[in-house]
Amino acid sequence: MANFSKSNVPQFSVEVYQNEYLPEGGRDVNAIVTVTSTGGGTTGGVPLTDGVRSSARVPGQAPAAAVVLMVDCSGSMDYPPTKMRNARDATAAAIDTLRDGTRFAVVAGTHTAKDVYPGNGQLATAGPETKAQAKEALRRLSAGGGTAIGTWLRLADRLLGAAEVDIRHGILLTDGRNEHESPEDLRAALDSCAGRFTCDARGVGTDWEVKEVTAIASALLGTADIVADPAGLAADFTEMMGNAMGKEVADVALRIWTPVGVEIVFVKQVAPTVADLTGRRTGAGPRAGDYPTGSWGDESRDYHVCVRVPEAGIGQEMLAARVSLILPPASAGGVPQTLSQGLVRAVWTDDMAASTSINPQVAHYTGQAELAQVIQQGLDARKSGDFDGATAKLGRAVQLASASGNADTAKLLSKVVDVVDAATGTVRLKARVADADEMTLETRSTKTVRVKK
Repeated sequence: MANFSKSNVPQFSVEVYQNEYLPEGGRDVNAIVTVTSTGGGTTGGVPLTDGVRSSARVPGQAPAAAVVLMVDCSGSMDYPPTKMRNARDATAAAIDTLRDGTRFAVVAGTHTAKDVYPGNGQLATAGPETKAQAKEALRRLSAGGGTAIGTWLRLADRLLGAAEVDIRHGILLTDGRNEHESPEDLRAALDSCAGRFTCDARGVGTDWEVKEVTAIASALLGTADIVADPAGLAADFTEMMGNAMGKEVADVALRIWTPVGVEIVFVKQVAPTVADLTGRRTGAGPRAGDYPTGSWGDESRDYHVCVRVPEAGIGQEMLAARVSLILPPASAGGVPQTLSQGLVRAVWTDDMAASTSINPQVAHYTGQAELAQVIQQGLDARKSGDFDGATAKLGRAVQLASASGNADTAKLLSKVVDVVDAATGTVRLKARVADADEMTLETRSTKTVRVKK
């Protein structure tokens, strides 16, 4: 484990868990990389009353942040009418949670996007007066129109991009499908916004499309969840905003360097959720690439890195990869800063016990990744009428959830299938499943449990 820190960023540590031993001819090396960030007095500049950030960094002061809240105001938000009221109340609760000095705006989203507070393409600076004004603007929101989420995201990007802050974050609420723009338009908007701000996405009720909401959160390195009962929105929004206010550094990259002849098979975040980062690599010099991780506060995450090394003889060893946490130039005073790093090794041995042993962390997260995959496959099969396939996949999911101690996922699965024997994965599909239960399982399928170390 290595650890590097500077006074103006959180302290990061990297731990690598792996079985470094390979049999003769063995090529695939798997490692779980645990990254832990502890804040302790970081700051990202002092927001002034006119909204201009000072370049001074005061120890112990929170980083400058900007947040845009995107509220679905399409016509369906009036069915039932309590949905719009709950959305207004939830957004007001989130605004109350803003740290004074945070830049913020509220966007009303329909088939177009309108910044309803403070308006005119500006951001307000959070304080007692502006929070009261924003909540007054919320009370005037009404439902009507369609849904084109890409336009909401592009407006949020313009607003956030104008702010000289360290942390840029969006919160997006929708209750329906993205019916007034093409999937290609939404994908283009996500591609345009990726790396510019993070975004948490929430679906309220049961008339929205899970894959749309989770795709937004995945592309923008945020969280996705369902709030089936609109009455639960205020508590969820308050928690979301509290988490956003706890972020202390943005745009940290997982940089992986490999020697000549070594190829990267995949890079995945595996805790607290499963997210495949393999296709999001950007070049970072000879034989190195950066994988985005988004914003960090006080937290720990796990990543599964798999590399393929050249064949070697018994007794040989090599550095298979070097994994570093990098703060980009824009956040580190113009020069990339290495926050921490760890090493992945390969050693060839004829000791069968050593080379066939599976590292417990690797085994656990391989199972958690499979769990997320078979839940998605099982639910897709159920929707398409392939009930045998759905039973097999969801049975395997029950087995994996039980074996890994993922009690939350096991509980969600029990609302979709009747469990006969969890250990063997023997289940029966329920004849009737509430939409909210099925959508909750699908939305939360990527949530994992940490390995017990």
